[in-house]
Amino acid sequence: MATCLLSGLTAVPRAQVRQTSQDEYTLYELLAPDTASFRIDYEVTATTAGAASFWNPIRKGSVASDEAVYDMMTGAPLKFEQITGAQAKAHGLGNADLESDYIEVHLARPVPPDGGQARVRIVKTYKDAQSYFRKDDGIVFDRPLGIRRNSVVLPAGYQLTDCNVPSQVTSEPDGRIRISFMHQAPGAAALIVKAKPGAPTGAAAKPRPLTSARSWEPPPSQGPTERARLSERAHQDRDIVYFLRSPETNAFSLYHDYTESREGVDKYLNVVRTGSKVSKPSGKILDTGENLKAEILSGAQMKAAGISTGGEQVAPDQEVVVTHFAPIKKGQSVRLRLSETYTAPQSYRLDGDEFVLDRSFGRPRNSVVLPRGWYLTWLSIPAVVRQTPDGLTRIDFVNGRPDSVDVLIRGKRLAK
Repeated sequence: MATCLLSGLTAVPRAQVRQTSQDEYTLYELLAPDTASFRIDYEVTATTAGAASFWNPIRKGSVASDEAVYDMMTGAPLKFEQITGAQAKAHGLGNADLESDYIEVHLARPVPPDGGQARVRIVKTYKDAQSYFRKDDGIVFDRPLGIRRNSVVLPAGYQLTDCNVPSQVTSEPDGRIRISFMHQAPGAAALIVKAKPGAPTGAAAKPRPLTSARSWEPPPSQGPTERARLSERAHQDRDIVYFLRSPETNAFSLYHDYTESREGVDKYLNVVRTGSKVSKPSGKILDTGENLKAEILSGAQMKAAGISTGGEQVAPDQEVVVTHFAPIKKGQSVRLRLSETYTAPQSYRLDGDEFVLDRSFGRPRNSVVLPRGWYLTWLSIPAVVRQTPDGLTRIDFVNGRPDSVDVLIRGKRLAK
């Protein structure tokens, strides 16, 4: 267990803040059943502008050990202490639970303003016999999970027999079974996973490599590959937010966030859909607040400049937004925010006295913010609807499937 370096010291009062965060993902790796222990690998993004610390609560009833914390941009370890709720409150966490303990993480850099982020990875082991235990001839992992994106890896040699939350099932390189899901309903996911021995171990358990083969279902040339269909959906970190402008303009602005971690990559290419025109591209590294160079090139200009499209077919007159950044170093990553404005009459238009948004969403997480003065009347795909702080209607889509969802939204103008 981490040693509290602040014990016995008189805490200096600090400005109280209500901590904000996003993009949480937790991996639970079940250890040998008799230990009643599981390893937690928790990824979280701190978003409180200017914050230099992040506080992660230790769940009551669990005994934490083997903690480690890393900065996800550089991969470097971060300084941290395990402290009490009273200490967390004294150090600035305004809504600290005085009956809980916390891991206080010292961030590598203060969270930048204007949407900046600090990505943190916290690793720890919990011993919790109420959550993970033997029953009859198998094991049970019974734990309410408040984080929206989660995965659970079974011990080697165990087969999945029950899972009460709709989940994707994949295999680890060593053959262990992984259950993952994205939870959109209110409250925690009351997850119960059951497994029993019988699966092979060692070399016999290793899965065969996934391929680029596509489904036999027509049209096979357009469907996703086997590799894409069986990749873990919950851990994908791409998300996009559309901000609809007045429908008479056929325009919407958007930003899409993603993490680049491939060594040597120094640019992002966004191929604009046929029928759309792009303008006002910009880019930013959310980890540091650094603004990036972004330019619009045609397919012909890309070819002349020797810029590879990575195998994607781009017509000579098709537009591509190219955003440049420093090459990624081994073991490091950057979180990018790429912003653009699109004019797309086929996707977004005025139909009589209603607006229509008809667009395919391929990412796991997509959001649409309606224009001011308009309200929602039709929605084809189930989604969460909420109000933004400035009073606009926001629609959040979570798609756990590997295929796209064809979203059709209609709305009308509010009465004056």
